[in-house]
Amino acid sequence: MWTPLLLLLLYCAAADHGGAATIISVTDHGAVGDGRCYDTAAIQAAIDECAGAGGGRVWFPAGGDYLTATVWLRTGVVLEVEAGARILGGRWQRDYPADPARWYVVVAEGVQRVGITGGGEINGQGEAFVVRRDPRKNVMVSWNATGSCRGDECRPRLVGFIDSVDVVVSDVTLNQPAYWCLHLVRCDHTFIRNISIYGDFDSPNNDGIDIEDSNNTFITDSHIDTGDDAICPKSSTGPVHNLIVTDCWIRTKSSAIKLGSASWFDFRRLLFHNITIVDSHRGLAMQIRDGGNVSDVVFSNIRMSTRYYDPSWWGRAEPIYITTCPRDRGSKTGSISDVLFTNISAVSENGVFLSGSPGGLVSNLKFKDISLTYKRWTSYPGDLYDYRPGCKGMVKHQTAGMTMEHISGLEMENVKMRWHRSNVKGWNNPLWIRPSTVDKLSFKEWASEMC
Repeated sequence: MWTPLLLLLLYCAAADHGGAATIISVTDHGAVGDGRCYDTAAIQAAIDECAGAGGGRVWFPAGGDYLTATVWLRTGVVLEVEAGARILGGRWQRDYPADPARWYVVVAEGVQRVGITGGGEINGQGEAFVVRRDPRKNVMVSWNATGSCRGDECRPRLVGFIDSVDVVVSDVTLNQPAYWCLHLVRCDHTFIRNISIYGDFDSPNNDGIDIEDSNNTFITDSHIDTGDDAICPKSSTGPVHNLIVTDCWIRTKSSAIKLGSASWFDFRRLLFHNITIVDSHRGLAMQIRDGGNVSDVVFSNIRMSTRYYDPSWWGRAEPIYITTCPRDRGSKTGSISDVLFTNISAVSENGVFLSGSPGGLVSNLKFKDISLTYKRWTSYPGDLYDYRPGCKGMVKHQTAGMTMEHISGLEMENVKMRWHRSNVKGWNNPLWIRPSTVDKLSFKEWASEMC
């Protein structure tokens, strides 16, 4: 199933996105790169000239800090931010369009064959939006309290591609986003390779990569270290199909990989392979809350450690967290089916949580060649399950190696649980099953032991 898609994505990524025929430096249009004077007009003029010439590369020379308000990519244009160069996002609401959906430092909409590369950095100056640093969770402000928007989520995203085709982002660092970092919206054929994302670990909402309503997406060889969800497919206005993520390293205070919670449409044919997850609040997660359905998903060759952080962050150290339930009384119930977990090892402070809901079953799950080690090393409270957003909120519950409710069809083959001795009550409880809600269970070479 995956080989033809992979070849197609690699072909699209290898296409000449502007090539070397036209190279225009932003300094040719007057950019000074001193980090104090705005270079917006110079950058946009270079982009427009490059597009008018049929496409090419807009070059940001090393040594410059190019401060800018929102700039718009055009068809056929690639930003080449040279190693040692930085694009700095503006810190004020006046630097961004009137429409909050277009609040990005760099944005492309309705274009083709565009990208960002070069070895340099795009920096959102997210630290400017921290009102008070707090080791539990930073207190944030909207637009440094200067704008008309209210609420701490009124902050600009870093890079966005909207309704675009043939997008390439490679060999670039995306640093200190004030809100979401790299956002794909209704895009088709996107290739992301060898990027590094660094967000403040104590700041909320600074997601790494949000794949919203986008199809045929390939992400590889990337490093994400941020406070909120690292790789997050969402289905708000359309489905998410054909997503491959391989060879990535992730650290986050929320979910390393999370489907949802925006989930009005379906997720199909997703592969997550050869991924390392370190000290995250939650490992592999699905939060289906709005009626969408999930099917044909594979998680393979994954190594992870998950731990507790303050409960103000969603998550309770679950290595695997699969949930579907209505967000509120007006929401539909979605389903999750045909999900494979294979060759996965985890060291975690909490167990696997598999929770469907009446009318929204989780079905046909398979766990094969799984090693789960349970060990406590932080002092945060345990014995809690986190259904947020919506549903039941936080629920007091005995810790178990695997919790199951509203499931039809679960196969476990060569699954091993190891428990480090602890004075936590009930710490070595391998399975908890809600009575009369789980059927079609299969166990083969399953073991649980203290160590």
